[in-house]
Amino acid sequence: MEHYLIRATIIPTIVGYIQEKYQMSENEALRVFYHSATAEALSDDETGLYGQSPLYLFGLFMDEYEGNRSD
Repeated sequence: MEHYLIRATIIPTIVGYIQEKYQMSENEALRVFYHSATAEALSDDETGLYGQSPLYLFGLFMDEYEGNRSD
């Protein structure tokens, strides 16, 4: 399966996790995910992150997001 197809199937799951955990709308969850270093690394085939589970990727995102929050 092509890497872009794999990403297309796992990103909605990650966004759903973000919505649930942080009580965000879908648009806000998409925005914060796509502006994250996690999403940037996921889009780079060289990292191999496309082969990881959505839950693992959500964990990476959480670490990044919570580390950058200022509340």
